[in-house]
Amino acid sequence: MKTILLSTIAGAFALVSANAADIGQAAPAFSAKDLKGREVSLSDLKGRTVVLEWVSFDCPFVKKHYGSGNMQKLQSDAGSKDVVWITVNSVAKGKPGYLETSKMAELATEKGVKSTHFVMDTDGAIGKAYNAKVTPHMFIISKEGTLAYDGAIDSKATTGEADVSTADKLFANALEAVLAGKEVENAKNQPYGCGVKY
Repeated sequence: MKTILLSTIAGAFALVSANAADIGQAAPAFSAKDLKGREVSLSDLKGRTVVLEWVSFDCPFVKKHYGSGNMQKLQSDAGSKDVVWITVNSVAKGKPGYLETSKMAELATEKGVKSTHFVMDTDGAIGKAYNAKVTPHMFIISKEGTLAYDGAIDSKATTGEADVSTADKLFANALEAVLAGKEVENAKNQPYGCGVKY
């Protein structure tokens, strides 16, 4: 019985890994409701650039980017360029950082989140499809629906707000390249942050 269970678990992990898209491949499809009850479906967003941002407000690395106003500025700037920004929280119920939808909506307002949608992914389906590892983990999906960026928000894996201004802006540069129709340099890199609590 144990052998069967272990092989089933191993198969599940293999499935997750196989579903995670590589750069240039079709981004995994998903549908979910956002904090305002609106349906968000990737298939409906074809023809628009989409950003996925994994978040957990308990994480000091996330606090760095929200406390400095960096994340909100990136969200606002992207919105002004017709980018659909989806903030995703994949914290499972009962894990540190989990909040009920109404409480998460209050916290998102308090933090000044300016994303287009904020999605609760408590079963981890979206996070596992993208192999989201940490908060923040950033992804960019091109207008064609292919994965264009998978990695860190910037080059300084610290929790200090002062480091935001001096870091190499990996994600922001990637988004600029995608919007300009150019090839993204360093399109896949190691993200830094707190592990996603599936």
